[in-house]
Amino acid sequence: MAGKTFTVEEVAQHNKSGDLWIIIDSKVYDISRFVNLHPGGAGVLLTKNIAGKDATEAFFGLHRHEVLLKPQYARLQIGTIEGQQEVVKPLAPGEASNVPYAEPAWLMPGFHSPYYSDGHRRFQKAARKFFEEVVYPDAVRHEDDGKRISQEVVDKLCEMNIPAMRIGPGKHLKGRTLMGGIVTPEEFDHFHELIINFEVGRLGTRGYVDGLLAGEVIGLPPVLNFGSPELQAKVVPEVLSGKKFICLAISEAFAGSDVGGLQTYAERDGDEWVITGTKKWITNGTFADYFTVACRTDKGYTVILVPRQDAISTKSIKTAYSGTAGTSYVTFDGARAPVANTLGKVGRGMQVVLSNFNHERWMIVCTSLSAQRRIVEECLKWTAQRVAFGKPLNTQPVVRARLANMIARVEAGQNWLEFVTHQMNNMSYDEQSDKIAGTIGLLKQYITRTGRETAEDATLLFGGRGITASGMGKLIENYHRTSPYDAILGGSEDVLGDLGVRQAIKKMPKDTRL
Repeated sequence: MAGKTFTVEEVAQHNKSGDLWIIIDSKVYDISRFVNLHPGGAGVLLTKNIAGKDATEAFFGLHRHEVLLKPQYARLQIGTIEGQQEVVKPLAPGEASNVPYAEPAWLMPGFHSPYYSDGHRRFQKAARKFFEEVVYPDAVRHEDDGKRISQEVVDKLCEMNIPAMRIGPGKHLKGRTLMGGIVTPEEFDHFHELIINFEVGRLGTRGYVDGLLAGEVIGLPPVLNFGSPELQAKVVPEVLSGKKFICLAISEAFAGSDVGGLQTYAERDGDEWVITGTKKWITNGTFADYFTVACRTDKGYTVILVPRQDAISTKSIKTAYSGTAGTSYVTFDGARAPVANTLGKVGRGMQVVLSNFNHERWMIVCTSLSAQRRIVEECLKWTAQRVAFGKPLNTQPVVRARLANMIARVEAGQNWLEFVTHQMNNMSYDEQSDKIAGTIGLLKQYITRTGRETAEDATLLFGGRGITASGMGKLIENYHRTSPYDAILGGSEDVLGDLGVRQAIKKMPKDTRL
């Protein structure tokens, strides 16, 4: 019956309780039985400007297009209006948005970039399709229920080798089939990695973004870079296959950005370390099988890989975002680990910790900027379709001024990020630490500060919907509530800004004066 056509006049005859039709974007819906189930009440649908009428403008002023695509509502369609065509069409899986500034410029038709190849574009389309079809439904479900990422999704991520790619280019990719073979391990670079992080960030589910094995992204590199060959041979395959989970355990209630103030202590007992202490705000800690732990020892700071055991307890910490991130308080009550699990040299743990920060901060910049750009898209759509005082919101100068600031922030951040990513592709790790560690710190400070500014602007544009966890403003509410995380994780804004300036001061030439 959905293939039938009707005239506007025929629909108008069905305008009362028990016999109620409406038109939305050329489609005819019989909502006679649904009317009493409507969350806003039956009265909304029985008004004279809705019942039997074209309710397209009213619908899109209150609901997201995705509502019409849900099976329970799609089946209410009984036909279409003769001579009309639908205007609002969902994007095909993997398709880029055509909303201005919704995507980085290199994905927009007619624009060019020196950084991305056709191979990057094919990779991005495949990644977008995978995340939309496989990851997004799981993200929405667990952002709400607080449970960890589904093992089925983990298995599919690992089948594509996405966890391996999120660590960046390197020896760990050798022999792996990446994203179904779209890119080879030899071709894979930091721009491919950036693309993955952007697809993660645009999910709009901030807790799940960290629950999506962020612990592996920051907890496994110390094993890859400083673990013995024997330890790597055991742990890396387990983690990258999704059979085991890992987290980075540095922060404590005693010390956050002040890494040197850590209190967790490791003492030698023959061929084992005995670890005692606590860690706090540990991402993925609630379900981790391995803990990459920064400890004090009698010879200085040391990093040790500690397997889960009875002497380790983890307790979920309730924070502003979803429990699906697995944020935890970890207690080591005499936990034991072989001395062979030492990462790097005893007493040189600070080197291990600091070497991990550049990549972690760059990753946070990628996901944070992508989330911010998604909010810009939401605001551009909303201000075009929301009618107030008889005309769209975007006809108001004050609204356009907010949009202008939001767009400028993401575009400036995008260009800065791509410049830094290009340097990463062309510098050794030592060169990165020397030349762009401060730049990455300043970039992260910029992105996270502008993110909170954008969150505030978006909330004002969406009004009450921007503080409602469902419906039209659900992405705005999630972003406004969780955008401060990026300002803290990986090093707080003030600390990173200071790092950037101190590195600049350190490199000031001695032969220059005003």
